[in-house]
Amino acid sequence: MSNSRIAAIDVGNDSVKAIFGKLDFELNIPNIVAIDVEDRPVIGIEELDQKDPLDGIHVKVHSPALNDNNAIYRVGNLATKSHNATELDPGSSKSEEDQTLVMLFTTLALDAVREENTSVFRRNGNIIDANYKLGTGLPLREVKEGRDAGYRSKLLGNVHQVEFLVTPKYQGIKVNIKFDEVKVYPEGFAAYINLVLDNNLNIINKDLIDKRILIQDIGGLSTDIAVIKNRNVDDDKAQGFNLGVSEALEEIREEIRKKHGIELDSRRDVVEILTKKHDRNHIMVKGSRTSVHDITDRILLDLAKKQYRLLRNTWQKNSQTEICYFVGGGSNVLKDYLKTLNNNLDGYNIDFFEDEKESIWMMANAYYKLITDFVRKQEKQKQKVDESKKAVNTK
Repeated sequence: MSNSRIAAIDVGNDSVKAIFGKLDFELNIPNIVAIDVEDRPVIGIEELDQKDPLDGIHVKVHSPALNDNNAIYRVGNLATKSHNATELDPGSSKSEEDQTLVMLFTTLALDAVREENTSVFRRNGNIIDANYKLGTGLPLREVKEGRDAGYRSKLLGNVHQVEFLVTPKYQGIKVNIKFDEVKVYPEGFAAYINLVLDNNLNIINKDLIDKRILIQDIGGLSTDIAVIKNRNVDDDKAQGFNLGVSEALEEIREEIRKKHGIELDSRRDVVEILTKKHDRNHIMVKGSRTSVHDITDRILLDLAKKQYRLLRNTWQKNSQTEICYFVGGGSNVLKDYLKTLNNNLDGYNIDFFEDEKESIWMMANAYYKLITDFVRKQEKQKQKVDESKKAVNTK
C-alpha cells in the first residue's frame, strides 16, 4: 500500500501555489490552460530530457469530477504561448470550473512523479498510484453557499488520472491520484490562521489573538472580507464579493495592445510589469523603454476606490474593528493606491505584508498548517485507540 502524502494547494486565479510533504517541495504554476492535441509538435531542437518539465506541461486528464473528461491540455507556461489559452473568467465559481480541477490534479501529478517520491508511492512500470491528504480552499462566497461539500465529495470519491504526454522527463507516465482526506477551508479564515500560527502551530502573534480584525483578501476573481472576533470568523458578517483584479489586468493588457501594439501573453505578464522591482510600469517598445503609467494608474486607481468602498462599508458595520489586513495577490498590485487613498480619506488602521512572497503564498501556507494539524490530531487519536485495544488484549 502506498503512503499518503500531505498537499496544501491554493488554486489562485493568477497561479497555483502548492506545498508538499514535510515542507520538502513547493510549486508555483501559472493558472492557464489551453486545449491541445495528443501529439503536440516540438519546435526546434527541443531536447525533451534536458528541459524543465514546468515549461512543457502537456497532459491528458481523466476524472469523473470533470465536465469535459479525457481532454488534453497545455498547462502553465506552455499554455501562455497558445492562441486559445484560457484563464478563469470574472463571475465564474472556482468550485464549478474544470480548470480548477485540471490545475489541481496536474500540480499533484508533478509532485508524485518526482524521483524523490519513488519510495513514497507505489509504481508499476509507467503507472504511479499516489495518495494524498489535501488541504485547499474556496472563496468565502462559495463556502457560504455550501459549495465546499460538493467540491470535496467530487475529489474524495474518485480516482483522478493525469497522463503526461509530450512533457520533458515525464513523457508516457500516468499518475493515479486518490485522496484519503480533503479539507476545504474558507479563504479568509485561512489568512487569519497564517497570521497567528507558525508552521508548528505555535502562536506567533499573541497581540492579535483577541483583537477584532478584518482581513480583506483581494484575489483575481473575488474579494473576501473575513470578520474575526473572539478568535473565530463571524460567518454572518463575513462577505464575499465578485470583484477581483482580473478585469483590470485584462483592461491594462488591452490598452497596451491598442496604444503600443504590444501583445502580452497573459495577466501574469501584466502583474510582472506592475510589481517588478526595477522599471515598474514600463515596457519595451521596439527596443525602447516606454512608460505605461498613464494606463496602469487610471485603471488601478479606479479599482482601488471600489476596494476601499468595500472596506469602508464593512468597517461601518463592524465599528469596533481594530485593524484590517490586506492580503492576496490583488493587494500586492493595489497596495500603493490603497495606501494613498487611506491617507487622503478616512485614515483607517490598515496593514499590508511588505514581503510579497508572504502575501502571495499566504493561503497555501495556511492550508498547510491546517491540514498538518488535522493529520496530527488524527494520528494521536489513532494512537489512543491502538493503545486502549492493546490494554484490553493484555488483560
